[in-house]
Amino acid sequence: MGAYKNPSSQLVRPLHTLLAAGEPVTVDQLAARADRPVAEIREALAAMPDTEYDAEGRIIGYGLTFTPTPHRYEVNGRTFYTWCALDTLAFPAILGHIAQVTSPWRATGEPVRLTAAPDGPTDVEPATAVVSLVTADVPTSMRVSFCNQVHFFAGADAAKNSLAEHPDAKILPVAEAFDVGRPIIEQILADDTASDCC
Repeated sequence: MGAYKNPSSQLVRPLHTLLAAGEPVTVDQLAARADRPVAEIREALAAMPDTEYDAEGRIIGYGLTFTPTPHRYEVNGRTFYTWCALDTLAFPAILGHIAQVTSPWRATGEPVRLTAAPDGPTDVEPATAVVSLVTADVPTSMRVSFCNQVHFFAGADAAKNSLAEHPDAKILPVAEAFDVGRPIIEQILADDTASDCC
């Protein structure tokens, strides 16, 4: 997700909506969905360097991805992955669906499991699970500077031990992490509405 305003945020919801259908996305499809010229979409994608493509140049990931990561995201009978723990909490609110999330916490590989819904997470196991959040200052790569540091942990103590190299990291219960992500969700939804897309 990222803790800063993405200059291409008007593409986030249209792109995620297309990816959630379970097929790679062409630039033409994204342009049609976003109701924007293809040239404008190509320019916007150039400003999104973390975007994942397949061998045919189709988009296969941007936050929500077909490429396996530790964060498994299951919705409507399909398995996807996300770049970070916060993504798993935010995408249901952006896309209006419910997902089952499974993500190992790094120390032992034991999974944190939860149901992610548009209005927040439920059925969090273990109940003590937390999310680590770091601050990203308009990075070149949102994925490297933010997403790769945002994980689930079984509890606060486990997170503190693993995040010793990030003294400014916040460790929040899962529901509170969703609340922290709410402004980002609202901005993406507002940008999507403002763009007259979808």
